[in-house]
Order: sequence, then C-alpha cells, then structure tokens
Amino acid sequence: MIVYWRERHLVFENFLTRCQITAQPLTTSLLDFFDQWKSVADLYAAMPQYAPSSLGRAVTQLVRHSLLQRADQPLPAGHAALAAWSKWNPSAGFFHLSTRNLRFADDDEEEFRSLVCLARSKPIPLPIKRYRNAKQIPLPNPSFDSEFARVLLRRRTWREFSAQAVPLESLGNLLGLTFGVRHWIKLPKIGSVAVKTSPSGGSMHPIEAYVLARNVEGLAAGFYHYSAADHRLELLKSGATPRDITRLLAHQWWYSSAGFVVLLTAVFARTRWKYDYARAYRAVLIEAGHLCQTFCLTATSLGLAPFCTMAFADSKIEKILGIDGISEAALYVAGAGMPPEKGSKLVNILNMGVVD
Repeated sequence: MIVYWRERHLVFENFLTRCQITAQPLTTSLLDFFDQWKSVADLYAAMPQYAPSSLGRAVTQLVRHSLLQRADQPLPAGHAALAAWSKWNPSAGFFHLSTRNLRFADDDEEEFRSLVCLARSKPIPLPIKRYRNAKQIPLPNPSFDSEFARVLLRRRTWREFSAQAVPLESLGNLLGLTFGVRHWIKLPKIGSVAVKTSPSGGSMHPIEAYVLARNVEGLAAGFYHYSAADHRLELLKSGATPRDITRLLAHQWWYSSAGFVVLLTAVFARTRWKYDYARAYRAVLIEAGHLCQTFCLTATSLGLAPFCTMAFADSKIEKILGIDGISEAALYVAGAGMPPEKGSKLVNILNMGVVD
C-alpha cells in the first residue's frame, strides 16, 4: 500500500489490486492499528471516542477496497508473487503494476485529431539540445561505407508487409543472434552465467522471448517459447491469426500481416537474486531495449521488415503465455515480416504520425 496527496486529497492505494480511495488522515491510524490480526471489537475498545457503528463502516470500506485483509478471506491474486519483491517495493512494484494494462485509443483518426490539437496549443518539443554559447568543435563526418553503417541507416519501423512467408532460416538466425546463448562462463563458487550478444546487468539475463508465428515457412501457426540455450522453439499453443496480433497489440491493425511477433517478458527473480534494490528494475527495462535494438538491426541485415511497440495488452499476453504478470511479465513487443514489394509507407498520418 502507498499513501500520497493528489489535488488536496489524501489517496490510499493498494497497488497490487489497483484499488484506491480518498480518505481523512485518521485512516492511517486505523490501518496502523491492524498491524497484526485483531478483531473489530479490539478496535472499538482502542478507540472509544468514536461510535462503533462509524468504525465498523470504515473497516467494511477498507476491506472492500482491499486496504485491510480479513482472516477468513483469501489473499488477492499475485500477493505471494509480489511478496518476493519485498526489497524492491514499493518503488518498483508500484511502478510495475500501475503502468500495466493501459487503455489505448482504438480510433486512429480521433487520436490523430487530438495530437493536432495538442500541437496547436503546445508546440512539439525538439528532439535535440544545443549549448549555443559553448565553444564549438566540428567533428569529422561519420563514415557510411561499412556494412554495419548501411544496416543502421536502413533500419526503420515497418508497418506494412508482403504476403510472402518469412523463411524459417531467417527466423532462426534472428532469434539465435538476438536471444540465443552464445556460450557459458563458469564462476567459481557461484555458478554458470550466460553470454549473449546484448549486455545484461550481472549477466542475469532476465528477458525471455516468445514467438507468435503467423506466416513462417515450415512452421505451424501458434505461440512458442524460444529456448535460448538449445536454440529451439517449444510449442505452447497451436493457432495464431492476424486478429490475435491486433487484439494483443492494442488494436494496431497495421501489424496484423507481420510474419511473426516476438513477445519479450522478464523473469524478475533472476535480477533480484543479485540486486536487491529497486534501481535494478531500471536495468530490466533497459535490457529489453538492448535486445529489441539488436533484434531490429539483425532483422534489417537479414532483409526483413522489423517493428517494435510498447502498446500491447499486458494481461491478455500473459494469460496466453501462462505467466502471472509479477514473477514474469510482458515488457516489450517486436516483430517482423517480409518487406512489401513496392516499398513501405513510412509516413501514415492517420494511423500513427511520422514513422521513425
């Protein structure tokens, strides 16, 4: 539970259940009284200055909004999993749970009109910063002659794909180079840690990759887990359709024709094992970003059309994958298809604005 002020109101929130109420500061005394199992009769005796009926109503409301727990009722779903975050809470747990399952707009034109109104009232911020009064030292122009530089320059977020199936070999190369374990290092008296192509804090590698395969040569449509140590796919659920992609990716229908989608999750216990402070939650998020950029660059080098998005339906993805959203949770989504034969529409104003 956390307590904070918002617009002159004192808010009490259970960030696991996402229940919150506004109440008087006296509520903190009432909650503090129940620091261990006690009866309502004990409360009446401890606070004789208040009418029992008033105290009873307050307790009922606090129980109803999951701010107090009754001994004869089950704990809320996720309670045990969140208890493992004890050294990260409340900072990381509150942020993690309060930013899940955001409702995204499903009307593209209305969203664009809102963006236009915003730009009229408040100019779009520049993506650069300058110190005009500082001494200026010109640098040599960057070289674009290497293959790596050409891959960087070709990388784009694609939102249109051809009907051609993605070769299974391309998918295998992409998964192996992005998520696969390249080798193991044995640490004396500690254990073995994996080495991959992207960095990971303490080599804990909390990120897992699941594949929604829709149009891949020789691979049945379905949901798979990528086994990073064995370089193989493990079938979790047969069948996957364009509608599944749209539903899981917050109505972003332009990704529905992608050949496959990769759902990135985090197994937080791996990072918590070594780092028992909340700042480590940042590292998990950043590592998802490392892997996604590796994914996009590798896909580009393989001739695929990649994309990545943070707009997705957390709980729907986690339900399909059979994970609880706390011990393991969806963090990021990437995907790819074959490029369209006539090139990509890199600007689609009605759908999402200018593409990066």
